[in-house]
Amino acid sequence: MVDQKIRLQVALAQLGFASRRGAAEIIKAGRVRVNARPAFKPGQRVNLEKDAITVDGEATRIQKKVYFLLNKPGGVVASVKDKYAGQTVLDLIRQKDARIYPVGRLDKDTTGLMLLTNDGELAYRLTHPKFGIKKIYQVCVKGSVSRRKLRKLEAGILLEGEKTLPCKIKVIAGKKEAARLEIQLTEGRKRQIKKMFAALGHPVLAIERTAFGPLELGALKAGRWRRLKASEAAELKKAAGVT
Repeated sequence: MVDQKIRLQVALAQLGFASRRGAAEIIKAGRVRVNARPAFKPGQRVNLEKDAITVDGEATRIQKKVYFLLNKPGGVVASVKDKYAGQTVLDLIRQKDARIYPVGRLDKDTTGLMLLTNDGELAYRLTHPKFGIKKIYQVCVKGSVSRRKLRKLEAGILLEGEKTLPCKIKVIAGKKEAARLEIQLTEGRKRQIKKMFAALGHPVLAIERTAFGPLELGALKAGRWRRLKASEAAELKKAAGVT
């Protein structure tokens, strides 16, 4: 007989509660029970067909997968819940189809393309560096950045003891006071772009994400959102290797 058990962390992601990383946090916080017993280990093995799994006392069920694209404005927190935030991305998307959460992170003052879904496996693959999904940003930095410094960033630099992955940088406009650049990354560490340029003496003035994998922000206005077309969702899954 084939073992149908999977890790609890993966189960919650498949059920649409959070990404794998978010599911692990939910479990460690003591919010999950399996067959009425508290579960604190993300690696605990469960069977979605046989085990009764609850989160905050609410029974779980498999949800229809939904996908949204948002143009996140500045000042909005890319989080499901934040008691210190005036507004989160979920406050902007008014829908009742499913419980959704943001794919990856954007700083509060960073704007642009943000994906939200309840597809945990897709969210995991889109954000893990090993799958190499590109993210493109328009970045404005203080001062004129030399080509030597840009080559250094493209090759990878040490940040907090770990070297960044290679990236691509294109100069859009350069003046003495500030430079506008296009940066393509395949990883997304916390405040990575800000830290990269700060390390070279060029503080970041503004960041906007314009593409995520095959998806582009296009003409969608700040604060507005739309559902992905079936063809867009399929293209995104193909890029991430989700069947």
